[in-house]
Amino acid sequence: MAQTKHDIQQILASANAQPRHRFGQNFMIDANFVRLIAETARLSADDLVIEIGPGTGTLTEELLAAAGRVVAVEIDRDLAAMLNDRFAEHPGFQLIVGDALAGKHAINEELLAAIHPARVDGKKVKLVANLPYNIASPLVIELLRAGVSELIFTVQKEVAQRLEAKTDTDEYGPLSVMAQMLSRVEVLRTIPPQVFWPAPKIDSALVRMVAEDQLGDHSGPFGHFVHQLFCARRKMVRKTLATIVEQADTILLELKLDGNVRPENLSPNDFWRIYLAIREREK
Repeated sequence: MAQTKHDIQQILASANAQPRHRFGQNFMIDANFVRLIAETARLSADDLVIEIGPGTGTLTEELLAAAGRVVAVEIDRDLAAMLNDRFAEHPGFQLIVGDALAGKHAINEELLAAIHPARVDGKKVKLVANLPYNIASPLVIELLRAGVSELIFTVQKEVAQRLEAKTDTDEYGPLSVMAQMLSRVEVLRTIPPQVFWPAPKIDSALVRMVAEDQLGDHSGPFGHFVHQLFCARRKMVRKTLATIVEQADTILLELKLDGNVRPENLSPNDFWRIYLAIREREK
């Protein structure tokens, strides 16, 4: 049964804890939304579920009822101790205490060690979580790179808009390009602040990302290339590209791309074509 605000406050008090802003903690207190997230994930007993930031375990309980195994990653040691007491005897529960990220572009090694054998065994690995706001952007990209097949999560509406942003919009940027080259992105619905406690000052959104990797082993260097171009967001592409490769004008001409546009005017596939052309010349 999903926890109410009062339940969560009691649990935190018993754990000598409180919502910690530095961990991006906003606890979901609406039972309907907790169930919606779990149902959206379409879980089966064969699935491995990753939950980042389980907090007081209200979503964890729903996930354990539907999936074969849940790996929860909690950075807050007070909450981790409470979660361990609550779920340790459940055969499908594993708790990793620490940060889900080992760096800006690296996943926690213990989490990777849980993901890899599941993938080898042909199981679906899904992220289902109310993501801590402060790590959401790098985390979803790194999880896709690590082979997670589907991500269902809540995040700030602003981040959700950047994930699905189209070319020629203010929200479009490196995160948009990488997300759309690695997955199919759907923003399913807006979530109002009062669904959480403490209530954030902004709307959130429920997002689904289904892995459709078009990058393979090129993901890392391609991501670096995209960031290089967007670092000069207001400059014409040909000028920034000329600082990366000598044959910039030739490449753009061959690809029939207008070098006088800005990075925000290039589609994800345009970035990919330019990147491959550069790599071909480096052989």
